[in-house]
Amino acid sequence: MKGMLYLTGAILTEVFGSTMLKLSQGFSQLLPSIGVLIGFGCAFTFLSLALKTIELSSAYATWSGVGTALTALVGLFLFNETISTKGFIGLALVICGVIVLNQSKKQKNETKAQLDQTEWTS
Repeated sequence: MKGMLYLTGAILTEVFGSTMLKLSQGFSQLLPSIGVLIGFGCAFTFLSLALKTIELSSAYATWSGVGTALTALVGLFLFNETISTKGFIGLALVICGVIVLNQSKKQKNETKAQLDQTEWTS
């Protein structure tokens, strides 16, 4: 549970950092440039804390996939950027991939727990 909170923090601060990167105009604007450093610094700090309890493959896939989707939405709504139909399909596939990966990890862990419990009762 704590790991998921850290992962959520990593995702949100990464999206913040990416948004500030756009606003920094090539690091020519002071406050957004500071926001980039704070956002990405916090993102990697939270991600490293999440990795204490979440497997790397699941954490990184979730962080990058959800972060990519949210950043695309920020671009769409905040900066009036466009996303093509193919782009939306691609984002949906990324999200589906993250879900499938996490479900397979969850199923693997449940199976392992059942096997471990069987060994203790035998």
